[in-house]
Amino acid sequence: MKIIISGGGSGGHIFPAVAIANAVKARWNDADILFVGAEGRMEMEKVPAAGYKIVGLPIAGLQRKLTPANIVKNLQLPFRILKSRRKVKNIIADFAPDIVVGVGGFASEPTLKAAAAMGYKTLLQEQNSYAGLTNKMLARKAQKICVAYEGMERFFPKEKIVFTGNPVRADIEQMAATTTEGRQFFNLEPEGRVLLSVGGSLGARSINEMIMGHLHFFRENRIQLLWQTGRWMYDEAVAAVERAQVGQWVKVHQFIQRMDLAYAAADIVVSRAGAIAISELCLVGKPVVLIPSPNVAEDHQTKNALALVDRGAAVMVKDVDCGSQGLAAVKDIFDAPERQEAMRAAIAKMAVRGAADKIVDQIEKLIKTDIQ
Repeated sequence: MKIIISGGGSGGHIFPAVAIANAVKARWNDADILFVGAEGRMEMEKVPAAGYKIVGLPIAGLQRKLTPANIVKNLQLPFRILKSRRKVKNIIADFAPDIVVGVGGFASEPTLKAAAAMGYKTLLQEQNSYAGLTNKMLARKAQKICVAYEGMERFFPKEKIVFTGNPVRADIEQMAATTTEGRQFFNLEPEGRVLLSVGGSLGARSINEMIMGHLHFFRENRIQLLWQTGRWMYDEAVAAVERAQVGQWVKVHQFIQRMDLAYAAADIVVSRAGAIAISELCLVGKPVVLIPSPNVAEDHQTKNALALVDRGAAVMVKDVDCGSQGLAAVKDIFDAPERQEAMRAAIAKMAVRGAADKIVDQIEKLIKTDIQ
């Protein structure tokens, strides 16, 4: 069993890719799995840490902010694409996979396109409720498309779609941690109210700035904050907490490895509306204030968030309004216990379990079709 999994760029693509790989290994212990990512991106570190081989392509995305440095990068982009296409053809030919799986991200497009052109079977995993242009194009040649939302026939051929849900980390899906264990682990007071703020694996500037501008809110409302800042604003956040003298109430982390314990510790979560974050939040069943990133293709995070808001499972605050409205929305939920319970029940109904195994079921069916 030889499988290529391609994609990355952020945790939202990397975590499901690793979850699929783990499910493949659980079914076929001797499976040979190769990841194809983008040079210099997060997957080049996270995939080897998960125990898998990865090769990088010199692929990159279009830089929309036109600084002098970004203009140079954009001028180099056609050459990077051509070089990536040549390199990935050699990778696929040398590895000779039984199937190629795409999870989204820069590397996914040249890899899946080359694999299909070379006659290999391909499977797409679309995490969002609104499919991006790249996956819509790749879907024409793919044999199966695994999705996490209903109604995706708007974007893909109906006969290729399989509803699987989004794969998430095993510790989140199994979620054995208790509130007491979570609060002990993060040195939080066992009683009282706890807010978890996460901005995705790379952090979220507007969410971090919302919190830094209102650090007094946590002391005044006696709310403990577990705050994942991401790499870029960690030092600034630590300094701000020290200046405001709210270290008793605000616990700052650059990146939280034990997200199962963080979710367990929290009463309410503030989060971006990436597809994997939402899938995790449904599984852990916590009231959530979603602040969609405005810097994503087709504004898909807003569409992801509205899928929950329409079911009473979340509150959404626009990124542009989060500084003035975000923490007010949090306080409104904390001050209404019955509303908290209703939100917990509504979001838990949207949880989908066993997504990685369902995707591997489709991989197995496609490979067996070849064998027969």
